[in-house]
Formats: sequence, C-alpha cells, structure tokens
Amino acid sequence: MVAAVPRTTDVDASNNSGSDETTTILFFGDSITAGYGLDMDQAFPAVIREIADSLGYKIEPVNSGVSGETSAGGLRRIDWVLQRPFDIFVLELGGNDGLRGIDPGHTMENLQQIMDKVRAERPDAQIVLTGMEAPPNMGDSYTSAFRNIFNELAENNDVVFMPFILEDVAGEPDYNQEDGIHPTAEGHRIIANNLWDVLEPLLR
Repeated sequence: MVAAVPRTTDVDASNNSGSDETTTILFFGDSITAGYGLDMDQAFPAVIREIADSLGYKIEPVNSGVSGETSAGGLRRIDWVLQRPFDIFVLELGGNDGLRGIDPGHTMENLQQIMDKVRAERPDAQIVLTGMEAPPNMGDSYTSAFRNIFNELAENNDVVFMPFILEDVAGEPDYNQEDGIHPTAEGHRIIANNLWDVLEPLLR
C-alpha cells in the first residue's frame, strides 16, 4: 500500500457497559489498519469501537497501523509495540509483501515470528490473524502460494482467523479510493462489520 507518515494512535474507548472491565484490542498492521487517506476515526479500528459501544461492550482499540509496512517492517517494530498491555492482538500484515512480490516463504516466517513474540510477551492474549490476497497480475502460482501462507499460519498456530481482510471491499470501486487499493470510509465500515463477527465471540 502507498507509503505515508507512520502513525500509531490510541483511540479512547467509550463506556456504554456496566462492567468495569475494558478489553484492549491492539490492531497491528499496514495502511489498511492505519486508514490511509482518511481521518483516524474513519479507519476500521475506530468503527469497531462504535459497533462495540452500540452493543454495550467496553473496549479500548489501539491503532498501530503504519502505511507502507511490510511483514519484515512489522517484525522490526513489534518489540516496541509489545511494551503496552492488551487482551486481543489483531495481525493485519502481508499486503505490501504481495504487492512487491516478496517470497511468500519470507512473509510467512516474519508473521510467524511476530506471533511467537506476541505469545511470549503476552501469553494470555488472543491472536486474530487476517489474511490478504496478492494482486492477480502476480500470476496464479504466486497468488496461490501467497494465499496459502495465511491458511497454514492459522492452522499451525491455533489462532482466530479471518481469511481475507478486504472481503466485500476489494475490487469494488464504490468502496475504494482512486488508487484502487485503499478502502474509502464506507469500505472501512464493511471491514469493521466483517471483523466484528470474528471479534465479538472473544468479548463474551
């Protein structure tokens, strides 16, 4: 995804629940998580907070998305990110690897190391892995190998898995900005609703 100024921003949680317990969700990703081209409150982590509030869940989303981030870049910064506590870790990386044609084996190794570090530092945290698709112009062999790394990682690590973060958004002009890569605000709402279906069972 197109590079921009990195940003890691905490989003204050609303308290619409009678419970004193707040679930901190750390969203670790690239420009999709960061909400490239949009205001931070339009990015899907903030929209998920809105959904949670409306249903009485008390959460604190932390947006740790960096535009242009690859899996290797995520591995380099994960130790710093892990300094703060969290309950759920949402991993959304790999899209830029696919755009650059990086060897899927390298991407898989980097994502595995990120999850290993999360488990070592926060053993009680739940991990949600989101998959990504490589662009079709990379060829059938590459796109198939790229897709399979996420399936294998999910199976090997017993994590909660969302196969495609851009489900119902990718390839839809109405839900993407002019570059055809980054979702619009409406696209982020679709992502948030799809991801909420994965997250809500973890909050019950």
